[in-house]
Amino acid sequence: MSGQQHARPAPVGGSLFNATTLVCGVLIAVMATIILVRLIFGLGATTNLNDGYSWGAWVVVDVFIGSALACGGFSVALLVYIFNKGQYHPLVRPALLGSLFGYTLAGAAITFDLGRWWNFWHIFWPGYFNVNSVMFEVAACITLYIIVMWIEFSPVFLEKLGLHDARRKLGKLLFFFIALGIVLPMMHQASLGTMLVVMGGQVNALWQTPMQPLIYLLSAIILGYGVVLFESCVAASAYRRQVEVSMLNPMARVMLGIMAFYLLVRFADLIARGVLGQAFQPSFIALAFWIENACFIAPFLLIRTVDARRNPARLFLAGIAVMLGGILLRLNGFLIAFDTGPGWTYFPSVPELLVTIGIFAAEVLGYIVITRRFPVLPRAESYARPARS
Repeated sequence: MSGQQHARPAPVGGSLFNATTLVCGVLIAVMATIILVRLIFGLGATTNLNDGYSWGAWVVVDVFIGSALACGGFSVALLVYIFNKGQYHPLVRPALLGSLFGYTLAGAAITFDLGRWWNFWHIFWPGYFNVNSVMFEVAACITLYIIVMWIEFSPVFLEKLGLHDARRKLGKLLFFFIALGIVLPMMHQASLGTMLVVMGGQVNALWQTPMQPLIYLLSAIILGYGVVLFESCVAASAYRRQVEVSMLNPMARVMLGIMAFYLLVRFADLIARGVLGQAFQPSFIALAFWIENACFIAPFLLIRTVDARRNPARLFLAGIAVMLGGILLRLNGFLIAFDTGPGWTYFPSVPELLVTIGIFAAEVLGYIVITRRFPVLPRAESYARPARS
């Protein structure tokens, strides 16, 4: 009982004003200024988008990549609630917080990229629904998932405000929202892969396959675990806490198992379609393909053994490698290996890059504020080694 009590989350505490929060604040202010210019003067005033490339960094990076990097809550929930691995429960709130900010800001970012942004409400109005559109399915699922995550995370605020009776009542209903919080990401992450499929021959054959829904879903689950490894190590370093190796070690093993299946599916598909040979051609596209998959293979070299998985530095590097692999999978498919024909090129403008950086800065700032003031992270002593035997 005492162990469970010690494992309960608690605010980290400390000042909210430091070099990190100051830099994040400046980046967010720059982002807000650029967004204001974009909303007033249009996409042409701030982006390098054109008729050949109607999607740029704000969709591919902020939405497709941002939502995948925000799958930590979903991936940990699979372990805790589906596979009944209660020992990972202390990781649920930190992972859910990262997912909450990632998805909420990704949902906001899609608005910046709409040509007629003032019509964004159409997606919520039944008269405009197009149930045959994969884009509608993605938009509807992500919107509902954001709402579900805020409900799932609300006990943190209720506990902070001392509303324990409301917390208990909500607890009786959370199973329903937890179930939705597992199903919805499966749907829209797979559908993001479908969006690549419907682009047809514009996408290089190394990424154009009917298997993309499965590939995107598997990579999202893997990314979720990679982000948890990364966030746990960074949070431990920033807050001078012990890294949760006792939980990250077996979780990393699960990640490796899913990643092995992912690589099997990825390369079996290439062989079955007879396009693997294109990966050995002397081209930039082939190089991008191998860098992407090298990032997925690297964790097997870094944390293959139990002893290696007990090393926080190796866990941290493995998390980064997985994140890079997932980022490149999406970046390659939607931008680098995407060709709309001669005469069209695209590279993000400086304002586009600053907005993207500002969105990630907002996630970092939000994470710092919430973890310092609300019960999210497990109590530090729950991971401390006992001073006496």
